[in-house]
Amino acid sequence: MAEPLGLAEVRLALEEDRPTEDVTTRLLGLAGERPACAAFVAEGRFVVAGLPLVGHVYAVLDPGARVAVVCAEGGWAGPDAILARVQATAATLLAGERVALNFLQRLSGVATLTRRAVEAVAGTGARITHTRKTTPGLRALESYAVTVGGGVANRRSLAEAVLWKDNHWTLGGPGGLAAALAGAPPDAPVVVEVESDAQLEEALAAGVRHILADNQTPERVARWVRRAGPGVTIQASGGITPEGARAYAEAGARLISIGALTHSAPAAPIRCDILAGSSAGS
Repeated sequence: MAEPLGLAEVRLALEEDRPTEDVTTRLLGLAGERPACAAFVAEGRFVVAGLPLVGHVYAVLDPGARVAVVCAEGGWAGPDAILARVQATAATLLAGERVALNFLQRLSGVATLTRRAVEAVAGTGARITHTRKTTPGLRALESYAVTVGGGVANRRSLAEAVLWKDNHWTLGGPGGLAAALAGAPPDAPVVVEVESDAQLEEALAAGVRHILADNQTPERVARWVRRAGPGVTIQASGGITPEGARAYAEAGARLISIGALTHSAPAAPIRCDILAGSSAGS
């Protein structure tokens, strides 16, 4: 049975932070063993993502810790909104504070940037997705955050689909696409990146039904959409911002991949306040 999403990443993050060796919290002495409550609080407006990982963090540190989620995953949070409360010993709360915040801030940032792009293309039928430009070791979580923000998951590994790109064109040589695709696994989705009219024609001649228009203007994308016809999905990519996504959607791109969703999303502003003697339900 597969582990819950994010649990393995949480274990690695805690191992990196060495919470059982916290030399600072030891200075609290008995005060560190007293029950307390931690509140994770928004300091700005953003889409919330990563709340299940707060539960993972404290379950690993102390199976007896109690986590009460207050905000909805995927909902908007405003300044001073409480996202979750955790009841445990003060030492446990301090041990998990930074790791829980890191996941919440990162994933909420990705979800928020995604939501901006999704809202920008509303009503066009286009969908927003990510690329493989992700933080090493966090691809599954960052892809999850994109879906929380309203986007769709994309190819998350080299094994999930054929993606013939610029370097494959170079290595395959002129006319090499059709021969190469003849050896593709029959159940593998096939996507071909094109950067010129000639490559588009070769891809269409090879029967490709998913074209990745990389680093093209919306005007050229519109022309390629008309040339390919309704049976071919045109995906736009290459330096597209959430603000610029609508132009590609209106050009006819059905899928828009934005690398910035995962490689440049700013962390959401969240803090953790610890209140001695309180409870998770208060």
